[in-house]
Amino acid sequence: MKYLICSDIHGSETACKKIVAKFNELNCDKLLILGDVLYHGPRNPLPEGHNPKGVIELLNPLADKIFCCRGNCDAEVDQMVLNFSVLSDFVQLIDNDVQIFCTHGHVYAPVRADGNIPEGCQTASKKPILKAPAIAFYGHTHVSVLEKNAEGITVCNPGSTSLPKGGTQAGFAIYENKKVALYNMEGQLIKQLAI
Repeated sequence: MKYLICSDIHGSETACKKIVAKFNELNCDKLLILGDVLYHGPRNPLPEGHNPKGVIELLNPLADKIFCCRGNCDAEVDQMVLNFSVLSDFVQLIDNDVQIFCTHGHVYAPVRADGNIPEGCQTASKKPILKAPAIAFYGHTHVSVLEKNAEGITVCNPGSTSLPKGGTQAGFAIYENKKVALYNMEGQLIKQLAI
């Protein structure tokens, strides 16, 4: 199974078009969206190509291929217009005996390599309970990360597709055959790591 993982689209039709194009171009099986799909939030500027209705029109045809978790900017009204579930705090999958834990980062936050939860996720009240081999995908901070923590859990934030922060590039991740790779939105490899 080949997964494209993205986060923090924030209503950018421009970014969503690129994600859907990469999903198709790379022959991915599933799209894992880590929250903040339609709304840009009160702390963020409007992203390029802000058009939530356009994002809906791009994602709904892929509904049977999407797993999505709720971001801090997602609401019940979003569920009324999207044909896939967006209100779960996490999504958990198993692929080739690897636990895949997907969350936004504002309720659940993984422990990073330095032993801390990611900066920007300090208000998260829970951490996922995982045992290697496992990977924890999270969003929320808009900062891309790919590393292993002390427990041997791979921790990945693909960054934001539309509003990158912390000097990182807008991007996404690909997970396949126990390997994770970070890419920028143009499809250039940034970093990869085996589980």
